[in-house]
Formats: sequence, structure tokens, C-alpha cells
Amino acid sequence: MMSQSAIITSSPDVMSGTPVFAGTRVPVQTLLDYLKAGESIDDFLEGFPTVKREQVIAFLEAAQAQILKLVA
Repeated sequence: MMSQSAIITSSPDVMSGTPVFAGTRVPVQTLLDYLKAGESIDDFLEGFPTVKREQVIAFLEAAQAQILKLVA
């Protein structure tokens, strides 16, 4: 699994502090919007080639882990 800092970052100097995929200016919310609209991870990656597939998978795995903690 990727380290948390290799997945998302937030800095006032980048997109006014919006959480983005590390090393990019692509907001994490954009991935969530794509998935909500029924688009695939491949569609997202095609539109935002600076984001790595490993980052997307690691983000989704971390989100899943957090959700499972809430229901446990």
C-alpha cells in the first residue's frame, strides 16, 4: 500500500488547500464526481494522466478502510 503522503496532499499554495492527488493539481473530489456519474477509473485516468492508477486504488482502499471502521 502507498504511504498516505503519496496519495493525497493539501497545501494552501495548491488549489487553495483543496485535497489533491499528490504531485498533481487534480482534486480528489474530481475522482468521486467521475465515479458518482458512472464513469470508470480508466475514464478518470484518461482525463487526468498526471494521476497514477496506484494513487486512485490506494485512495479507494483507504476510504474503504475508514468506512469499515465506522460500521465495525
